[in-house]
This record gives sequence, structure tokens and C-alpha cells, in this order.
Amino acid sequence: MTSVSPWVVTPEALAPFRGPARRREDDAPVLSPTLTSPRHEAHGGIAISLQVLLQTEGMRRDGLAAEVISRPQFADQYWSLFQMLTHHASNGCNLRSGDLLSSGTVSGAQRNDSGCLLELTNGGSEPIVLRNGEQRRFLEDGDTVSLRGLCSRDGFRSIGFGECRAQIVKEKV
Repeated sequence: MTSVSPWVVTPEALAPFRGPARRREDDAPVLSPTLTSPRHEAHGGIAISLQVLLQTEGMRRDGLAAEVISRPQFADQYWSLFQMLTHHASNGCNLRSGDLLSSGTVSGAQRNDSGCLLELTNGGSEPIVLRNGEQRRFLEDGDTVSLRGLCSRDGFRSIGFGECRAQIVKEKV
């Protein structure tokens, strides 16, 4: 089961927010020519500021809003959106109009920019402490996780992606 944002944003609408693709480390493997080009290096990244929010059952009960626990940047993705699409298409994936592709977890270079609680808590060994004093190593029943994305740049209208929200519900046996 997964959640999907309520908005679809076209590549054309994202054009003002494109910039350099993430620079690879000097010791990284050489990319296939199908996955990079000078144009991709200059414009293959997309500046989307993300927020990961967590609201526990206790926070909800006490009338507390969800808390931002991470702010990763989509431009930090190891593989660009265009590289992911090219990889799928060049390997025989039967892509069709309307198919949705997922980027997977978006995490920054620093641990506090992790888009995943497992990364944020160092595998559960270092819990995060929420402003109400609750701690989380892993998600618990009743927790609600929300993701928000926003592109903004001076001189252009900001583009939001809506909020993608899911609640952890104990499976009934």
C-alpha cells in the first residue's frame, strides 16, 4: 500500500526550477552515456523543497499539529528523475502514458535531512525527540506521516504538490 499526492505537475511547469544534476563523487562509477549528457548535467536536477511531518496519536489527542522532522531537497537525489525514467525505458519496462514512477526515499547528505525515520534514527539506535517529549525510533500504530513538496524561485509562481498523508494502522487479523 502506498500514498500519492493529490496533484500532478507536468515537466513543463517544473522548467523554471531545473538546475544542475547532483554532482557525483570523483570515485563514483562512470555513468552510461544514456544516463547523462552536458544538458543533463546543467539542467537535470529539480529544486523541490520537501518536508516530512510526523503526528503521533498523542499529539492528535492533545490538539498538537504535526511536527516537521526533516527537510530533504529533491535536488540531492543520487539519480535524477530523468535518469530513473531513462533507466526504466531502456531496460524494457513497459511504460505507458499515465504510469506513475516513484523516486523512492528522498534524503539529503546530512542525517537530519533524511526522508526516512530509519535513517533519521540511525537504524533505531538514536531516537528523535518530538516537541511534546515523545520519542520515536520507528513509526508506531496511530502515527501519521505527511510529505509536502514545494518549488519556489524569485520571479516565478511557486508550485506545490499538495500533501501526501498516511496513517499507520494496526492490521486486523
